[in-house]
Amino acid sequence: MEMSCFDIAVAGHLSVDTIILPARKMPFNVLGGAAAYTSFTAKCLDASVAVISRLGANFPQAYLWWLEQEGINVSGVKRNSAESTTAFELTYSKDFTDRTLKLKSRGSQLTSEDIPQGFRAKAVHLAPIVNEITLEVAEALKKVADVLSIDPQGLLRNFDVQGNVGRNVIIDSDIFSLVNIFKASQDEVYALTGESELSAAIKDVHDVGIETVIITNGAKGAVLSVEGAQYNIDACPPQMLVDPTGAGDVFIGGFLTEYLRQKESFWCACVGSAAASFVVEGIGPTCMGKKEQIYQRAQSISENAVKQ
Repeated sequence: MEMSCFDIAVAGHLSVDTIILPARKMPFNVLGGAAAYTSFTAKCLDASVAVISRLGANFPQAYLWWLEQEGINVSGVKRNSAESTTAFELTYSKDFTDRTLKLKSRGSQLTSEDIPQGFRAKAVHLAPIVNEITLEVAEALKKVADVLSIDPQGLLRNFDVQGNVGRNVIIDSDIFSLVNIFKASQDEVYALTGESELSAAIKDVHDVGIETVIITNGAKGAVLSVEGAQYNIDACPPQMLVDPTGAGDVFIGGFLTEYLRQKESFWCACVGSAAASFVVEGIGPTCMGKKEQIYQRAQSISENAVKQ
């Protein structure tokens, strides 16, 4: 890897996703993984971006080429012919309110040796999708970043032999003590904390020492909790809803990029919401919007919040 200080690095598996949508006759195979969605978004907003990941022999070279063409550094992506590539099948219900996730194959865990020597980033986002990030890796990444963020979705997943997804009840909670920014869905934060009320769940996350907490809830928007205050962030209505995959990952990509520019946290969340409204208009990470379009929608979210 050509060594420099990146704005944002995303650690986690890139995947091959088979997406089955209610209005489409045929499934779509597309690049997936939170690392892909988050890095694409940060790059759309002119951040310098790198990905740290592990792949198997069957990961399409065209997907790496795609990332490179977008200006994302993939020199920290390791391919091992003896390993599997993480692959999922995602099936959405007719109204998109329900999603069935099935693991088709699983890649190997990241190790501290996967972090290139001399690597540094202003922010590192931990984006596990199959429990591939260990405490050891998180500790190593903490040492090379000014800001560490996490989406724990992949830590909360367990899989049976058929690939069906359940809840992982054994999580090394020490990883959260390293983190500055936490982003999860409402269901995930309830599962993680054992709480059934959002304010209590957010307090539990803060009590670990995390300064910024973001809880997303699909079309209902998000809640941002920072410095003793909570803000409701409206979801930005997309022009059309094609595929909701990766919306939360895009949200944190937009948030982190603006956060590094020392923007006010509420504005950062508006940018995250605006960016998420673009990705759902296409299949997979194919519809990210342009920077000016994202800022325009973010401004609308911000102004509507002031009016209310």
